[in-house]
Amino acid sequence: MSRLTLALDAMGGDIGPRIVIPASVKALEQDPMLSLLLFGDCRQITPLIEHLPAEIANRLQVRHCTRTIENNQDLSHALRHSKGTSMRLAIEAVRSGEAQGCVSGGNTGALMGLSKILLQPLQGIHRPALVSMIPTIEGERSVMLDLGANIECDAETLYQFALMGSIFAQNTLNLVYPRIALLNIGTEEIKGYKSIRDAAKLLEQDGTLNYIGFLEGNFLLNGKADVIVSDGFIGNIALKTLEGAAKNLIGLLGGTTPGGIIRHMLRTIFRRLIKYLFKKRYAKLAQINPDQYNGASLIGLTSVVVKSHGSAGIEAFTYAIKDAAQQVRQNIPNKILSGLQPD
Repeated sequence: MSRLTLALDAMGGDIGPRIVIPASVKALEQDPMLSLLLFGDCRQITPLIEHLPAEIANRLQVRHCTRTIENNQDLSHALRHSKGTSMRLAIEAVRSGEAQGCVSGGNTGALMGLSKILLQPLQGIHRPALVSMIPTIEGERSVMLDLGANIECDAETLYQFALMGSIFAQNTLNLVYPRIALLNIGTEEIKGYKSIRDAAKLLEQDGTLNYIGFLEGNFLLNGKADVIVSDGFIGNIALKTLEGAAKNLIGLLGGTTPGGIIRHMLRTIFRRLIKYLFKKRYAKLAQINPDQYNGASLIGLTSVVVKSHGSAGIEAFTYAIKDAAQQVRQNIPNKILSGLQPD
């Protein structure tokens, strides 16, 4: 395992340092070759790191800044006024070579825009995409993109997403000739937007790709495809629907619920009954916990940038940090670039 440094936007996300700092400490404890640069307000960060063991504290540096990009800021305004913000400084640390990757739970549009400006897309890439792993009911994983970076996509952009997704799956999931599908409202050739139908034709004509056709939303977790491609609008809704359903069901079966004593007793009895009826299946359901898949990567850039969910908890943000470190060590950007080059 090689040494590396990641830059973290400590002020990003819904809670900021109260999530980022404990997650950072956990990541450092689990990875002795990792160092972190934290960009944020020292007044909020310092109390959270005062009593760390020297072995952890020595691999954690805080770069003070008070300016942030808010989640509700308009993209153009956020970009124009980004100088000195925690997000921009974290990305600039990657550009300067101080860090090899960046993690932020902040404004997705701003992170995408600043990354494109400061880190540049790979040669030949029209638009970088947000990609993430999603679990399957059999315990495997699939790659899904785009998840919100590009709301509208033409056929050529979807085709490039499929290319990048295939290369990403080959290197992160150790797959050969991964199966690629376009997310659509039906499996028939006449279904869906024209851009999706035209993208299907481009994929069918490329003999280097294992395109298997359209995939409907009810099969996202069935492992029918290794790479699932859509525009960012559809992909974001599909992913958040999956996450919400999984969290609600896991909470119903295993979590606590507020309410009166009688209501609580009934819910407890119901949970125990469901667990009894689905003994083996419950273990599989636990594998679909969204916290274990937090972190969408901006692929198609010259460096690793991971976007954590703004609402991520400590465990989930820790996973995003570990994901960024793994991608740096696997040299994913250069592997994507090499895979895009004609033979």
